[in-house]
Amino acid sequence: MEAIDKLLKKPLWVNVLTGIGAIIVVIVLFFFCLGWITGNGKTEKVPNVIGLDVVAAQKNIKALGFDVVLQDSIYVDTLARNGVLRQTPESDEVVKKGRTIYLTINRVIAPQVDMPNLIGFSLKSAQTYLKVLGLRMGAINLVTNRNKNVIIDQLVGANSIAPGTKLSSGTMINFTVGDGGNGIGIEVPDLIGLTVGMAKSTLTSLGLSLGNIISSTTIQDTANAFIIQQTPSSFSAQLDSLGMPLKNATIQGGTIDIVIDKVAPVISKKDSIK
Repeated sequence: MEAIDKLLKKPLWVNVLTGIGAIIVVIVLFFFCLGWITGNGKTEKVPNVIGLDVVAAQKNIKALGFDVVLQDSIYVDTLARNGVLRQTPESDEVVKKGRTIYLTINRVIAPQVDMPNLIGFSLKSAQTYLKVLGLRMGAINLVTNRNKNVIIDQLVGANSIAPGTKLSSGTMINFTVGDGGNGIGIEVPDLIGLTVGMAKSTLTSLGLSLGNIISSTTIQDTANAFIIQQTPSSFSAQLDSLGMPLKNATIQGGTIDIVIDKVAPVISKKDSIK
C-alpha cells in the first residue's frame, strides 16, 4: 500500500514515462532473447540420405540435430529394401536445427498382384498392362505363328503362369509370341562386358534403349562403367534340338535393364551363351 501511495503522489507525466520506459525495456529484452528462444542463427545443411538404409539415414540426420519422421513407404523393385527414396527438405538445404526431416522409404515386402490373362493380347497392350500392375516385361520367345506379335503363352521363368496367380510386384513376365510367319523380332544383344556408353550405341542402332541402371556402389562416371548383368539376357532358358540355349527376342522400342560396376567382368566362352 505504501508503494502504491508513493506512486500516486508522483506527477502523472512521471508515471506515464515510467510505464513507457518499462514497455521499451520489455520489448528490447524480448527481441534480444528472440534468437535464443527460436534457435535463430543455429542452422545446418540437410544431409543427403537418398539411397541409404533407413537406420543409417536416421542416425546421420539426428547426429546433425534434426528430428526425423518416416512419412511414407512405397515399393520400387529395382532399389534396396528399406532404402530412402525421398526426403523433405531436400539435401543441401540450410535449415534451423531441430527441423523435422520427412523420409519416404522402400517397402521390404513387395505388394501382391493378380496375374492377368494376356494371351491373345498384342505385345504393346501387354506391356502397358504390366506397367499399370507393377509387373515387368521379360524375355520374348518368337514361335512360328501367323498372328504377328500376339501373345501365345505367358511365363514366369520357363513355366506358364495361370491368370489370377498371386505375384510379387516387380516380377518379370516372359512371353511366347507369334512371328507372323516371317521370323519377325529383334534378338536381344549381349551387353555383358560393354561400357554403358557402348551399350547405348548398340541398342540405339537396333531400335532399343536402356531401362533401369542399377549399381551396388557409387560410380561417378556411369558412361564408362561396365555392364555385369542384363535383363532380359541374350539367351533364354529354353534349349534347341542340339541342347543349345535359344536366343531371346524383344520388340522394337523395347528396353533392357542393366547392372553396372567399375570393373569389367571376366567372360568365359561358357558364360557367353548363358
